[in-house]
Amino acid sequence: QVQLVESGGGLVQAGGSLRLSCVASGTIFRVNDMGWYRQTPGKQRELVATITSGGSANYADSVKGRFTISRDNAKNTMCLQLNSLKPEHTAVYYCNARVVNILTYRELSYWGQGTQVTVSS
Repeated sequence: QVQLVESGGGLVQAGGSLRLSCVASGTIFRVNDMGWYRQTPGKQRELVATITSGGSANYADSVKGRFTISRDNAKNTMCLQLNSLKPEHTAVYYCNARVVNILTYRELSYWGQGTQVTVSS
């Protein structure tokens, strides 16, 4: 099986920064697109940023210029640098990856368990 594990969330004051990480492990043949999503209580999960295996990034308009997504294909890891944080950025941030399983050679979408980011005013 494939597992995604996020880390790096926490409590930060407005204007501060955090760096989230996501590590994919397990029966991996190849990791294709990866991305970060976030969710707040009572709302749907929303896209934050995505990145292809080639390094092409896409951002939600609300985080452009503030958040930076990156990945290391050799280590099957992805990071999200969050700068100039505001209270409205408070959410559970989830890692997503489309992974080709080495056992089946099928691509499936996997999710991490989420990491809480809380920004105080």
